[in-house]
Amino acid sequence: MNKKIGLSLILFSLIFMFACAQQKDNTKNSEKVTKTKEEWKAQLTPEEYNILREKGTERAFTGKYYDYHEDGIYVCKACSNELFDSKAKYNSGSGWPSFFQPINKDKIDTEEDHKLLMERNEILCSRCGGHLGHVFEDGPQPTGLRYCINSASLAFIKRK
Repeated sequence: MNKKIGLSLILFSLIFMFACAQQKDNTKNSEKVTKTKEEWKAQLTPEEYNILREKGTERAFTGKYYDYHEDGIYVCKACSNELFDSKAKYNSGSGWPSFFQPINKDKIDTEEDHKLLMERNEILCSRCGGHLGHVFEDGPQPTGLRYCINSASLAFIKRK
């Protein structure tokens, strides 16, 4: 009888440890990413660093994804957080890639931005805090929003 209890406890422990490991793997993509200034500079190009870490912007109509029409997912260039689906992309005429909604509202954060004597809402990656662009209330339905994003803050994963 003691052998059966011992084996049952070992089996239960192994199942519990496996379940915990699976749970951790499922949350991996939502874990915060923090790096030093030097680590970000080593990972990103100077333009990407300027935009993502120093809140810069690229010139209108110059970004890689401004006039890009492939089917897939746009992710944060700094941490690979899935941000926007190409199905939500549209031509806003602004000169930057524009989307009417993120994949999930938990994937982005917003902050008030009062630079350039304008009142805007800045969009940040919720995972690494990288600057993505701004959101405006002049977009198409169903949301009426325009997420205006710098191409340099994005990478693209083509849908198979």
